[in-house]
Amino acid sequence: MRSTGQVPPTKAEQALARAKAGQALWEEKCRTVVGEKIYKVVPDVEGVVLLKLRPQASSREWADPNWPGAAFARENMGDGYIKTFLGYEAAFAFGGVPRPITKEYRGSINTSDKLGPKKYPGYRYVDVIDAQDGQHYRYSGSVKVVGRKDTTAKGVQMALARDPNYDLNIYSWTLDRIPAPDPAPRYGVTFEDHVIPEERALGVASSTVRVIDLETGEVLGEMLRYAWSTPANSANPSPWLTAHRCPDHAVGTDAATRKFVDQVLIPRKEH
Repeated sequence: MRSTGQVPPTKAEQALARAKAGQALWEEKCRTVVGEKIYKVVPDVEGVVLLKLRPQASSREWADPNWPGAAFARENMGDGYIKTFLGYEAAFAFGGVPRPITKEYRGSINTSDKLGPKKYPGYRYVDVIDAQDGQHYRYSGSVKVVGRKDTTAKGVQMALARDPNYDLNIYSWTLDRIPAPDPAPRYGVTFEDHVIPEERALGVASSTVRVIDLETGEVLGEMLRYAWSTPANSANPSPWLTAHRCPDHAVGTDAATRKFVDQVLIPRKEH
């Protein structure tokens, strides 16, 4: 039998071809379909309903090519996702100097009471449907005393010697949860993770965030994100964490949903 002379591609060649095809698809999606669409802006919003929470994930999900949440792998999860909607946005340049926050160059979301200017507050509360009991709860946050400093520690003793009234309390910003009172917030936030087999086969994932008027059903804004990565390997065991994403933020990528929603539903500022 005469040989055709064709040599089948090696595994390395197949992987390279897959990576090139995946990158090309991702780049095409970034050019043609991804982005933020804002149809209506609502000012002075106190609270929102989070219709879904980003579920907890770990190394197993971060390596799974068909994990639904892949496009937002670096977003905060669970209670951390709730906190992103309650925290302030702050941005600092080198040396800790506050810098301007723009649509193109956003800051990071934090809950500290010591991080300087708080020009961009979060929402005052968010309502969430508990996945365990199905009940509605309202979350807010505040700084509380969570402990006492060790009076035997040298630094604490020196502080007390300088100031007998030195505050020994340890403070921390914590979530507060109560049964959600009426009325519920008018506006809701949800997301839909897409698992499209032919795209996932090339290492490409996508997800859509939507802001909804819960009274009318009107979609006020939506953001479509695409991510691309090569399969897990020993050098990169959690590829979705290092994936290329568009749109994305250079700072504070763990709060990408909040930083889209607050362009549609403008949080009420402190008076």
